[in-house]
Amino acid sequence: MNQDSNRNPAAGPEEPEAPATEAGPATPEALMQAASERITVLEAELSEMKDRWMRAEAEMANVRARAKRDVDETRQFAVQKFGRDVAEAAENLRRGLHSIPAAGPGEPEIVGKLREGFEGIERSFIGLLERNGIVGTDPTGATFDPNLHQAMAEQETADHPPGTVLQAWSMAWTLNGRLLRPAMVVVAKAPPAELGAPGPRLDTTA
Repeated sequence: MNQDSNRNPAAGPEEPEAPATEAGPATPEALMQAASERITVLEAELSEMKDRWMRAEAEMANVRARAKRDVDETRQFAVQKFGRDVAEAAENLRRGLHSIPAAGPGEPEIVGKLREGFEGIERSFIGLLERNGIVGTDPTGATFDPNLHQAMAEQETADHPPGTVLQAWSMAWTLNGRLLRPAMVVVAKAPPAELGAPGPRLDTTA
């Protein structure tokens, strides 16, 4: 007879024996160490996520700033071609004024009234342009600036330093600080007696 036949049926099924473990039950110190290690890992993950979030926020702020700058520039300079045409109209109005003879004795009254009317129109027109960011500058007497002036000729003179704008055939026009039309100018250069050693000539082809 085997052992199974000798087992008392009323005793119920046998309980499996618990496997033997080398380590004993976890101690409070081990639990605390495990918890500390887990907290360290979570804190590192949180720090990394915070750094990524801050970088993303900074990038979005840069994108918004660039977009705003682009929109502002587009708004300011969208009328650049129109501004050049308007500046040319202002130049033509000034040429018309200069074509009227200067006031003198015996001048017909109609000529004086015509001159005053044109001068009033010019002042009003120039004020309108300036309120919209279009500014004209007369460079006569200023130092030649290749960013604003285009030299059409050079004139020898001892009365002004070389590079001085002696005459402006037109004004320099800008739109919100950006060049629309350069001034056409005549620039002073030293007379032959003061030239001495040859030096660089002013580029009049700009």
